[in-house]
Amino acid sequence: MTHSHSHGSRSRSEQQHPCELPPCRTLLERTDWASLATACGTGESLPVALALLTSPDPLVRESALRDALEPVTHQNSIYEATVPVALYVSAVLGHPDITAGDFDGEPGAPANRPTLVRLLDWLGDTAYDADDACFALAEHPCGEGCRDDGCLDEDTEMRAFRDARPAFFSAVRPLLAHHVADVRHAALVAAVPLVEHPLLTPHQTDLAGHAGRLLATSTDRRHRDRALDALKAWGHDTSELEDASDIAARERYALLRAARASSEGDWAGGGYSADPPF
Repeated sequence: MTHSHSHGSRSRSEQQHPCELPPCRTLLERTDWASLATACGTGESLPVALALLTSPDPLVRESALRDALEPVTHQNSIYEATVPVALYVSAVLGHPDITAGDFDGEPGAPANRPTLVRLLDWLGDTAYDADDACFALAEHPCGEGCRDDGCLDEDTEMRAFRDARPAFFSAVRPLLAHHVADVRHAALVAAVPLVEHPLLTPHQTDLAGHAGRLLATSTDRRHRDRALDALKAWGHDTSELEDASDIAARERYALLRAARASSEGDWAGGGYSADPPF
């Protein structure tokens, strides 16, 4: 789902979606945040929260993650402010303070996932909400024959996000070689939906190698599912890469789909692009 204020503010939003990644300060200072729609009004409070994502204090970053990201992806929706936020997040992925205190076991660091991993997770989740399958549904929210202007405008912000995928990928790609496995794996999962962009499809070969290495070491169910799904979509045989947990998960998803289909109709026809429970 996408949300806009008006055609005028939508145009302002679209002008901020370059193929190259601007400096984070430029994005923060030159974006008209107050004119862009979020889940709870406008984005006037976003600059403060976004700036705090690079605080050297992990507790401050923890609060900033919530304040900066939740208003622009509430209920898997894409808003006018989503792309400027995603561009800023991408621009600070290499900032040294993003990981301050997260990987060295310092007292006072939050117990949950490191800031860098959380940002990659958010970027990847948002990219999946704008992937080819979701976009195909958004293009015809009222049906294939729809000519209603409201329906035709519904996918505007999703288009903007998709147009900016090369910029996002330029920031994610270096993290595929990060020294921390959790970061590498989160970067891979974020990169998979981004490389659906026509300019990025040549990177699928490199990502397939990273996916194979993830499957050889990771026990994270979500990461394994994403890696296997990507390899299958790219035409790879994954039989030698699957373990017992993958087979059990696939059987469990099949049962969930069957149960959903029997109670509510065809589950796959309900607009979901990934296996349950995602």
